[in-house]
Amino acid sequence: MNYTVVGGGAIGGTIAFHLARGGHRVRLVDADAAHVAAVRERGLVLRRAGGDERAEVDAATPEEVSGPLTKVLLCVKAQATATAAAWIAPRLAPGGYVVSVQNGLNEPLIAEHVGRERVIGAFVNLFADVVEPGVIRDGGPGAFVIGELDGSASPRVDHLVADLAPLGAKATGNVLGHLWSKLGFGAMLTATALADAPMADLIDRHRPLMHSLVAEVFAVAGRLGLRLEPFDAFEPAAYLPEAPERVREEATDRLTAWLRTQPKDRSGIWRDIAVRHRPVEVHDHYRAVLAEAEAGQVDTPLLRGVLARLADVEAGRAPMGEEHLAALEDA
Repeated sequence: MNYTVVGGGAIGGTIAFHLARGGHRVRLVDADAAHVAAVRERGLVLRRAGGDERAEVDAATPEEVSGPLTKVLLCVKAQATATAAAWIAPRLAPGGYVVSVQNGLNEPLIAEHVGRERVIGAFVNLFADVVEPGVIRDGGPGAFVIGELDGSASPRVDHLVADLAPLGAKATGNVLGHLWSKLGFGAMLTATALADAPMADLIDRHRPLMHSLVAEVFAVAGRLGLRLEPFDAFEPAAYLPEAPERVREEATDRLTAWLRTQPKDRSGIWRDIAVRHRPVEVHDHYRAVLAEAEAGQVDTPLLRGVLARLADVEAGRAPMGEEHLAALEDA
C-alpha cells in the first residue's frame, strides 16, 4: 500500500477518498468494524450537496494488519493517539514515517513511540462528519499544511504535498505556528459546543468572551516565542494584545461571515456530544496548553472554565445551553 490511513473518520476518511481518487493505493485502518465493513462492501462515500461520490479503498481493522507500514497518515482523535502510535511502532518499516493529521499537539507523543525523526507535523482545517458507516459528509474545503518539526524542507514533505494536492495541501516551515493558531480558533469553537446553535451566531453574540478565550491561548503561544500563522478566514494577528479593537472586530466580522458559508454549521465537538454521545477530544488538545500556561504563570481562567463546563455537559451533569456562555461572560 502506498498510504496507510489510521483512523477513518471525518479527516482520515476525506483524505483516504481523495488519495484513492488520485490513483494511490490506500488502506484505511479503523477500529469501527461497521465502518470498515461498509467501506469494503460499498466503497468509501463522500457525500456532497450534488450527490454521493465513491472511491474504492482497502479497509481493515487493526487486528487484520501486520505491516510493514511505510507512509502512515495518523488521523485518530487526540485521546486515541497513544494507543494508535503504540500499534504503529512495531509495524513501521525502516524509512517509514508517521504524519500527524490531527487536531491538537500530538507530535511529541507519537515521537515517544516511533522516534522524532520519523514524525511529520500537519495542520488541517477540514469541515466534515461521519454520518453513517462508510459515509463522510463533505463540509467544504479548508486549510491543509504539512511540515517537518524542525522547520526544514524535505523531499518527503514535497511528495506528500504533491500527492495531497487535491485537498489543497501546502508545505510549511512553521507547522507549530499553524497548530497553535488553530488552538486559538478552536477555543472559540469549543465554547460554541456548550450550546445548540450555529457556531457563527454564537461567536457573533459573545464576542468579548470569544476574543478573551483566543487571547488566553495566544498569551501562552507568545511565551513560547511562536509565530502564529493565518488560515482560511482566521487572522491570529487580530487577536493579539497589541491589536486595536477595531481590527479585532473586523476580523471577527470576516470570520463569522466565512463560517456562515460552510455547510457544516456546528462543530465536531458539538456533534460528538449531541449526536454521537461520545467523549470529546478537546480536553487532550488543551492539556498541553494548560501545562505550558502553568509553567509560564499565564492565567487561563476562561479556557479552564469552558473545559470544566464542557465536561459537565458531556457527562450529563448539566444541560447544553447558551446560559453557559453568559455565565462565563459574567465571571
